[in-house]
Amino acid sequence: MSPNAIGFALLLLGVMMLVAKIIRVKWRLAQKLFIPSSIIGGALALLVGPDVFGRIAGLFGTDRFAESGLLTPEIIEVWKTLPGLLISLVFAGLLMGHKLPSPRKAFRVAGPQIAFGMTVASGQYVFGLLLAILVLGPVFGLPAMAGTLIEIGFEGGHGTAAGMAGTFEEFGFPEGQDLALGLATVGVLSGIVCGIALINWGVRTGKTTELRVDAEPSVVERAGLVEKERRRSAGTLTVNPSSIEPLTLHFGLLAVAVLIGWLMLEGIQWVESKLWADSFELFAHVPLFPIAMIGGIIVQGLIQAFDREEIVDVQMIERLQGFSLDVLVIAALGTLSLTAIAANMGPFILLAVTGLVWTAGAFIFLARRMLPDFWFERGIADVGQAMGVTSTGLILLRVVDPDLKTPAYQAFGYKQLIMEPFFGGGLVTAGAIPIIANFGVGWLLAGMFALFVGALAAGLLYFGRRPVAAEEPVTAAP
Repeated sequence: MSPNAIGFALLLLGVMMLVAKIIRVKWRLAQKLFIPSSIIGGALALLVGPDVFGRIAGLFGTDRFAESGLLTPEIIEVWKTLPGLLISLVFAGLLMGHKLPSPRKAFRVAGPQIAFGMTVASGQYVFGLLLAILVLGPVFGLPAMAGTLIEIGFEGGHGTAAGMAGTFEEFGFPEGQDLALGLATVGVLSGIVCGIALINWGVRTGKTTELRVDAEPSVVERAGLVEKERRRSAGTLTVNPSSIEPLTLHFGLLAVAVLIGWLMLEGIQWVESKLWADSFELFAHVPLFPIAMIGGIIVQGLIQAFDREEIVDVQMIERLQGFSLDVLVIAALGTLSLTAIAANMGPFILLAVTGLVWTAGAFIFLARRMLPDFWFERGIADVGQAMGVTSTGLILLRVVDPDLKTPAYQAFGYKQLIMEPFFGGGLVTAGAIPIIANFGVGWLLAGMFALFVGALAAGLLYFGRRPVAAEEPVTAAP
């Protein structure tokens, strides 16, 4: 493959992003549903690819577009590679630039949130695995690892689903990635649609604290724009550009975090190959991105210890993450195999419905009993994140608590610090399929069920009954 082909494939992604944003600004339905531009761009890429345009052209007797649609095989190949690379950058920066809290403070502020979030995440495994054992396997002939797809697609999102491609391939379930990407798309869209519906229900029934019936996002906000008087810098110039471009500096920090994660993973895999690889292999199948997050934690620890001049800007890290995630989503959806989903439409619908019913049901019936204060604002962020991605949760939180006056934002942030290394693309997500392959589905189901019961009991019997304590003042996020 020539360098020009790689460069053109990347430039085409930029064009897709721009066209998608124009559609987002002009299309009223997309505004009402708060559909991210990256999802629209991914849908456009999918439409011009082999599974849509190529098949339509085939109906008219033209086979020249069957392999890659309006694209080229080289573009498809580059796009298929990008998600696995970019997800490591996204995960490496999840905690970078955020001051790591003390365990005591994190537990006090986010303890209820962690219990609820862990209940939702482990429940996605429990119900997904039970569905795989009782229905998907006996009726549709799918392997037991199909039960992990709800957590991978919903809690993990497109990045995690794309990053797990190698793991699915290694264990003989390549269609798992396409099903996970499809579930991630369902999750993101459902997270917004269900989230807005739940918010409307909460406002009408008086369950929200800050949002009232007369509150409505402006036209500019619905279009995905920022009003002129509320615009802020995308990042702070903490270093002089004449010495190094600030964006370059922060990219270098992410690169170091990914390299640390890669060295750690290589080291763990080497130890595994020398000690117990003959019996079973676990880390040999773990992708890089969850370990890259640990690399990011190490880099953040060094930043807190030695960055006296405070040159690391969290907004700059977030811009790099956001760019990587946008490119990742468009590339992943653009290479999604609709054939694999169509061939497994029954299991796909069952997995999607099970994930949606459990996640929304957990919010409606459990959140108020597990979260001692501001349960609606705290819970709605988790619903959005557990169905889609972190940004979906934050979108819903900003809708229901526009000025961030409740402690929900702080609690959600601390909860993410604790949960991200394990669920939604962390070590548990990465290790679930190797555990099933090496030890059997019963071990994973037993472990997730024990975690589910423990988290549920902690929320209902301890945090839910704990009297509301006076919290530290909450500062609204910029």
